[in-house]
Amino acid sequence: MPVPSFIAYLKLEKNYSKHTLGAYERDIEQFAEFCEQNFEVQSIDDVDYSLIRSWIVSLVDKGVANRSINRKISSLRAYYKFLQKIGEIQKSPLAKHRALKTEKKVEIPFSEMEMEKVLSSIPFEDNFEGCRDKLIIELLYATGLRRTELVNLKLNDVDAENKSMKVLGKRNKERILPLLPSTLDLIAEYKSHRSKIENGADSPFLFLTKDGLKIYETLVYRIINKYFSLVSPKVKKSPHILRHTFATHMLNRGADLNSVKELLGHASLASTQVYTHNSIAELKKVHLKAHPRNKK
Repeated sequence: MPVPSFIAYLKLEKNYSKHTLGAYERDIEQFAEFCEQNFEVQSIDDVDYSLIRSWIVSLVDKGVANRSINRKISSLRAYYKFLQKIGEIQKSPLAKHRALKTEKKVEIPFSEMEMEKVLSSIPFEDNFEGCRDKLIIELLYATGLRRTELVNLKLNDVDAENKSMKVLGKRNKERILPLLPSTLDLIAEYKSHRSKIENGADSPFLFLTKDGLKIYETLVYRIINKYFSLVSPKVKKSPHILRHTFATHMLNRGADLNSVKELLGHASLASTQVYTHNSIAELKKVHLKAHPRNKK
């Protein structure tokens, strides 16, 4: 079973993150374990759809959500496509599989008031970590960065003179993002703190831990959750919600969809359009309030 070759392919050819690679590997290993334990199958390279169907049924019986099951099957589908690519199999057992139905996932962005409270009212500590945390929130909201993109930012990616920042997105696609004056001021302040921490000068990465190590994704999540829990009752508080908030607020304030697409680093408009439902809701309010035919 050439799983290691498949994972290496995803890493080198597809440039998937460590987190994504781990998810793919776990999904495939879980299916292989299921086949071995229940059907004494030693290799999943030549299974038929009936075995995959049995796995899906077992996952449903265990209460695994349809969205999670679809993700696991997506991992398997990619694996079998890889086997086809290298000539190990002729046809994928998932060729005619249809994804399970899922409820549409509604992600509620933070309001402008909540953003203002976090960035203007919360007393961040006047030290390295306080300044770093505030800059992380400011940068995610001001640019719409993905969490992985933020973690991998380097010092020389910031061009203060041209008020811009270079970002390496999915599939190594590079884009240049404009920086607001408030963001540039925070970056300068953060760099001043950063220069004083141990081992800070040795790292090329912009964001570091207090020990001078490269920041990691779960820490970014904890930072967002920590500060937004002080101002927002929303259940989900994550870096992705900040990206969602950036897009929604930009559209609400009149930015065109294509510009937001470029700022987010989306490959197609279809990915950006998921953010428009909040803007449409805002437009409805304006329309009802302003149109002379609306009976007050």
